[in-house]
Amino acid sequence: MRKFLPWIIGVGGLLVLLLIFGLWYISVKNGAITVDQAVKKEWGNVETSYQRRNDLIGNLVKTVKGAADFEKSTLEAVVSARAKATSITVDPTNITPEQFEQFNQAQSGVSSALSRLLVTVEKYPDLKANQNFLKLQDELASTENQILMARTRFNESVEKYNNYVLKMPRSLILSDYKEKAVFKAVAGAEKPVEVDFDFNSEKK
Repeated sequence: MRKFLPWIIGVGGLLVLLLIFGLWYISVKNGAITVDQAVKKEWGNVETSYQRRNDLIGNLVKTVKGAADFEKSTLEAVVSARAKATSITVDPTNITPEQFEQFNQAQSGVSSALSRLLVTVEKYPDLKANQNFLKLQDELASTENQILMARTRFNESVEKYNNYVLKMPRSLILSDYKEKAVFKAVAGAEKPVEVDFDFNSEKK
């Protein structure tokens, strides 16, 4: 019996190691699912915030259309930018830098066109006093804050995800979990919107 004792101890030790590895493997896989689901949840919040802005812009455009002689090109720019932004979707299960670049550029185009529209309104006293317009303007400002918060939380969730799946030794068994992209400021986003109106020109 003694001659088999080392074998028994060795086999027992191996089984313990396999059990420990198996529990660690399950823990790592479950952890990856948790951080991946967190990213999807935060992306849903981002999409909801942008959808809220799109809805408000639609109502804003309808309100502004009622103003006499309002710049048609300004309204068209907002409508066009909004349509382009809504046509671009991002798959949260495979968020690539290229997808984010397109999405970010499109949403930046909406922000830029919307800023120009709101600045143009300064030329229209009736619009500035329109209670419906003022309410929509306040709601848009609130929504922009929600978008910023949603983007920040999304970036934080992606950072946790990337750290989890890319660090050794977890990365050895999580090769099917790819690095996800985060929101970055669009080039030139730090610059104020330039609006050039010729107030001295006569309407024809």
